[in-house]
Amino acid sequence: MSRFQGLALALTTRALPASIAVTKYTPVGEREPALHVLGTGGPLGGEAIAMLSDTIVSSPRTFGLMVALMLWPLPAALSAQHAPGADHSSNMRLVAHVPLGVANSVADVEIEQDVNRPYVYVSRLEYREQGEKGFDIVRLADQDDSRVIYRWRIENQDLHEPTGGMDGKYFELDGRYYYVQSFQFGQGGPDHDLGAVVFDVTGLPDPTKIREVGRIRYPEIPGGFHNIFAYKHSSGRTLLFATVESPIDTAYGANIYDMARFLAGDSASGLIGHVPLPGPRGAQRGYHDMYVAYLPASGQDRFYGGGPEVTYLGGNYVYDVTDLEHPRLLATVKAQEGQQAGGHTFVATPDGRYVLTEMNSLAHAPIRIYDIGPALAGEQPIVKMPVGAWTFDWTKSAHNIEMRWPYAFVSAYTGGLRVIDIRDPTEPVEVAFWDTYDRRTPYMGGSTAYGMFGVDVRNADGLIVGSDMHSGLWAFRLEGFNGWNGHDWGVPDVSSVQDWTRSPGAAANDKEPRP
Repeated sequence: MSRFQGLALALTTRALPASIAVTKYTPVGEREPALHVLGTGGPLGGEAIAMLSDTIVSSPRTFGLMVALMLWPLPAALSAQHAPGADHSSNMRLVAHVPLGVANSVADVEIEQDVNRPYVYVSRLEYREQGEKGFDIVRLADQDDSRVIYRWRIENQDLHEPTGGMDGKYFELDGRYYYVQSFQFGQGGPDHDLGAVVFDVTGLPDPTKIREVGRIRYPEIPGGFHNIFAYKHSSGRTLLFATVESPIDTAYGANIYDMARFLAGDSASGLIGHVPLPGPRGAQRGYHDMYVAYLPASGQDRFYGGGPEVTYLGGNYVYDVTDLEHPRLLATVKAQEGQQAGGHTFVATPDGRYVLTEMNSLAHAPIRIYDIGPALAGEQPIVKMPVGAWTFDWTKSAHNIEMRWPYAFVSAYTGGLRVIDIRDPTEPVEVAFWDTYDRRTPYMGGSTAYGMFGVDVRNADGLIVGSDMHSGLWAFRLEGFNGWNGHDWGVPDVSSVQDWTRSPGAAANDKEPRP
């Protein structure tokens, strides 16, 4: 709740001081609140004389009502509408928009990092009884020529229970390009144990050269992979981390696959280890989302995982996974009860000092920023209090986050794409936005997700892509953001983007800024 809304609520539900005066108004956009109210004290129910603009109000409850009407957000059906051209900030430019069909059929998004391979992968699902299960490949060009060049759907669509394609990641290995599509299918149909399907996409842009190379199943814990993360480990191995739907008595929440072994036909699909999920957990399921990064200062590969999603006992955990056979817990982030509904999105700044969390309670979940430095130093094993927080609307929630310091690119469901500057982690500031939600379906709160699901950034030139569950694929450019290399900002060159040709240590310690 903002200070404005808290003030309005207080004024309409509680007795006021005897004297209340508006002392200052600051234009919207500045850090100071627009309304300052001072009270001189007085008995309950005492007469209040308030000056609001040029209006004098003698009743405290009348004054409270006036403030509430001005400060409280309008109903979604009204406040969600934009005047022509007001659905985005002036520093954002639309590159492409590709509608992808019925509402509730689009999930996550992944863009290849080579500008000479302008391919974007969009996961497709069935959500709320709409959509098909698979993925699309979009070739990005200019606004008039971006289009879907390939669609893949799993066989026997009607027999497969929802949801379908959830997350997708590409990787390079031995000079070839591969795309991994994660799946989750419910009980009662085929492939309940299917986690992912892997494709060789080296032959793009010719879609006839795409071929399926294998499927990763995990019958030990059926339910599929909700999220995956492709990672170049410091050992030089190309890995795939995959979340699993762990029963409450299972000691781990994610699997680790060696993709070279998988491609070589390993009977275990390349499975080489697991990432523990500490207890008490409070509910079924494993990690919901994750991020993996190399930290040059410590020489560690670190795993950041949030989960389970559906319980107040769910948390966010940082593991050292340099030794893949013996992951070591480094830090735990667990918000105070009432501040979270389980672990969800969990990413870190390039230096590993700060982490951003999003705990998916759709009606009231801001992005919170935590300083885990004390935990990493062994001084405070569990971090509970954030140092900063941000939300585009206190009644709603964001979803996924792509960190490119000092910017965090956020897919904010019905808020579309949001860009926040966190160089001061205690006071993050929104610097750009584009509202992509098509308004066909009113926001419902609770456990229903609508709008922009996923976001990704191409580091080479700063191109931003987002997948909206209702309106399809979007591509943008942010004024002044023409690419990202951490050294340009004085931080390690560490993000979700991998250098598939070199070890992460060599890539992250490369002192050369981006040309």
